[in-house]
Amino acid sequence: MKKKVIVAGHICLDITPVFPNGACKSVEQILSPGKLIEMGNADVHTGGAVANTGLAMKILGADVSLMGKTGTDAFGDMVMNALDKYDATEGMIRDPNSSTSYSVVLAIPGIDRIFLHHPGANNTFEVTDIDFGKVKEAALFHFGYPTIMESMYQNDGMELLRLMQRVQEAGAATSLDLSAVDANSKAGQVHWNKVLGTVLPYVDFFVPSFEELYFMLDRERLEELQMRANGGDITDVLNVEMDIKPLAEKCINMGCKVLLLKCGAKGMYLKTAGEEKLKLISSRVGLDASAWAGKAIFEKSYIPETILSGTGAGDTSIAAFLTAMLEEYEPEMCLHLAAATGACCIAAYDALSGLKSLEELKRKIEEGWEKVC
Repeated sequence: MKKKVIVAGHICLDITPVFPNGACKSVEQILSPGKLIEMGNADVHTGGAVANTGLAMKILGADVSLMGKTGTDAFGDMVMNALDKYDATEGMIRDPNSSTSYSVVLAIPGIDRIFLHHPGANNTFEVTDIDFGKVKEAALFHFGYPTIMESMYQNDGMELLRLMQRVQEAGAATSLDLSAVDANSKAGQVHWNKVLGTVLPYVDFFVPSFEELYFMLDRERLEELQMRANGGDITDVLNVEMDIKPLAEKCINMGCKVLLLKCGAKGMYLKTAGEEKLKLISSRVGLDASAWAGKAIFEKSYIPETILSGTGAGDTSIAAFLTAMLEEYEPEMCLHLAAATGACCIAAYDALSGLKSLEELKRKIEEGWEKVC
């Protein structure tokens, strides 16, 4: 019998206009006032952690229930119709007093993605929207993007803390993902160091990106990295020893038990706590604490067949990592499969259509799939 998983939190509609081919060195090459740009079709799919990570885990074979909130508007209908194709609408809430969240994703060739985001119904998502009857039956509860859900980050993240505590009390392991934050928004003014210091002791699997973490824990360091990148991809200037390992160590010291730190095109870094701490993770997960204890591994990215959009690559990498962990793969293989899934994802405009099964990915890896230098 498969272990049950709940993926909850942020969900939206992603609208990705397809730009003309040809890499750009700056946004200004494409976007400037008064300019008409002839575009390709708009790619419209569900987005956010609930859709990207939840549906990806479902596609990869996990027994997943989704819990999120939309409005009753046209965008909400589109989200629900998309979820219905995966038989995944049961735990969703339609709120007539809220609008559905959406993102316009500007995936300009050669430039990191730009998101124009409306949080909508996600801002009102609370602990009371969770079906704890299902949580009591689940091995893993994954929550995504509290960073752009106002009810979760206000009051120094007290609602998020309450959620993680109640999930652990219900006997499930907890997993937490973050998202980028607009520095000029309400979320940008939150004391995130304090929030994470309070919440991370109740997080078993913490799966953010390095950029999100630096914004929250060391914004001056992030600004230094951005200056070093000089307008280019910040991952190009990352140093594993100087930039990644200290950040990972800080998260473990703050209380999380397993950290998967996404580092964009460069790869990802796994850092785990000691065996005694890992033994505190819910037994429903079936984690071999001795095999997972004390890990510190940097996994380089696999070279993708093509690059269309990074949308959902981080979310689907997480999905593969968590699914493989629940299937009791060793940590090194969980990392391989996470990186491989990310490489497959960016070969499509949406998060899901490029996905391959874990078995197919294992074969490709064993056949010598090349990694970035």
